[in-house]
Amino acid sequence: MDIQQNVQEQLNQFQQVQQQAQSIAMQKQTVSLQINEAKKALDELSKTNDDQEVYKTAGPLLIKTTKAESEAELKDNIEMLEIRQKTIEKQEKRISSRLEELQTSLQTAMSQIQQ
Repeated sequence: MDIQQNVQEQLNQFQQVQQQAQSIAMQKQTVSLQINEAKKALDELSKTNDDQEVYKTAGPLLIKTTKAESEAELKDNIEMLEIRQKTIEKQEKRISSRLEELQTSLQTAMSQIQQ
């Protein structure tokens, strides 16, 4: 395989990894927003009385539930989302490292073409 074909393959690979990085960044942002939303809901719930009626959404429905059940559900949801967030951050680091490797490799290959 000649140098130009090699560079083209590396460039294609770089673009694919860039797209993966963008996808991961969007996932990270979505999960972060979900965590913040759940924490705000938990904060608002903590301001209510224990005997006050609480409703949660299930699709287009509002379902009556207890404050304790809602708090437990929100805490579980936050915990699950934080685990997901850590997983995404690990993926982000791996992808970032891979992008750096590919960029270095591309720069080396491009300098060989120019010589």
